[in-house]
Amino acid sequence: MTKPVNGFSKLTKTEKIGWLAENYLNSDKKAVNILKQYWNEDEKLQKLHDEFIENTVSNFYLPLGLAPNFLINGNYHVLPMVIEESSVVAAASKSAKFWSERGGFTATVINQKKIGQVHFLFKGDFSKLESLFKNIEPKLRESVQPITKNMEKRGGGILEIDLVDKTQELENYYQLFVKFDTRDSMGANFINSCLEKFAEVLQQEASNAENFNEQEKDLQIIMSILSNYVPECIVRAEVSCPVNELSEDKNMTGEQFAEKFIQAVKIAEIEPYRAVTHNKGVMNGIDAVVLATGNDFRAVEAGIHAYASRNGKYSSLTHAEVTHGIFRFWMEIPLALGTVGGLTSLHPLVKLALDILQRPSAEELMEITTVAGLAQNFAALRSLITTGIQQGHMKMHLMNILNQIQATELEKEEMVAYFTHHTITHSSVIEQLEKMRS
Repeated sequence: MTKPVNGFSKLTKTEKIGWLAENYLNSDKKAVNILKQYWNEDEKLQKLHDEFIENTVSNFYLPLGLAPNFLINGNYHVLPMVIEESSVVAAASKSAKFWSERGGFTATVINQKKIGQVHFLFKGDFSKLESLFKNIEPKLRESVQPITKNMEKRGGGILEIDLVDKTQELENYYQLFVKFDTRDSMGANFINSCLEKFAEVLQQEASNAENFNEQEKDLQIIMSILSNYVPECIVRAEVSCPVNELSEDKNMTGEQFAEKFIQAVKIAEIEPYRAVTHNKGVMNGIDAVVLATGNDFRAVEAGIHAYASRNGKYSSLTHAEVTHGIFRFWMEIPLALGTVGGLTSLHPLVKLALDILQRPSAEELMEITTVAGLAQNFAALRSLITTGIQQGHMKMHLMNILNQIQATELEKEEMVAYFTHHTITHSSVIEQLEKMRS
């Protein structure tokens, strides 16, 4: 059993690796070399990466792929996608090509309000608290002027401040519920800075309120923090075409495709076990673009999954219908992304990804990202109701299996040719490779 370590953060990167190897990796030189081989030779670039987080020992690479042919609101885009799962980029690309020949995707940002809350406890007369809030609201706004002035120049800032009574759910619990517009930035630091100033002013004003008794003056701030649930920051993406243009399979008409596709979506709408996997497919596309553009995929995931549960049961994010012979497939999701601040101005590949997207505004990036999710879901459902998901997925996964079992380049070529006409499973690949080698 190893001993706890003191002052770990003060060790150099090499010293951290040395401590790790000695205490957890049996002084394995191979493990040390693996960590070091992912260091960037450019010391300045490596230092930049080291400073993104704490206690760094190496870089963790993920593939950056490109999905071309995305026709969105009349303009073609190439989507940069960062993901480790095979077949995702291929599926997105195939979906993009399919819909580019049928008018493309339309997308729009319906609203862009973001939420922050000051959570506090107040033991006393609510009418007094309500009166205090109305009196000090101008002072709250004035207190953050040094923080908001630049955001306001860009057309953003604080939209609304409300006092919310939550005492029926938790004793003495209230909120300042604040709506923000942060323009092209995701705005987490901006929002949190404003909220903390609001909390400071609220607590001070309560302690000085002449009509408050001693208990009421003792207003207790619990925390001040933005919310990653943004149900008023909604993006809609949609595709549509005549039903008879849907199917490229000679064994299935467009009408049959549409009927089966819509039933698959309806199952995800009412069955949570299916909805989770269904929406995971949506997130394959969304997360890949969010990662590539240096945004917070954990915040995006949390907010979107909360939205999928907003009616009391987890349900499909996407929807489909046929009206007057026109097939429509759409999705509305809460999404807050930024194109300035954070990694967007630091990480070289993030900056390049935004260049690939032609330097979009935050709204444009939100539209593109939502389209990526819709396209990915369409591709998955299309496979499920026609050939089955494994045929395409395992074809793309074949190379991963061959790399795991250390196949040579010549063996890879022969195996790819063989499995063009045979079912791919992990065991069948190993068995066929053993036959070839013998």
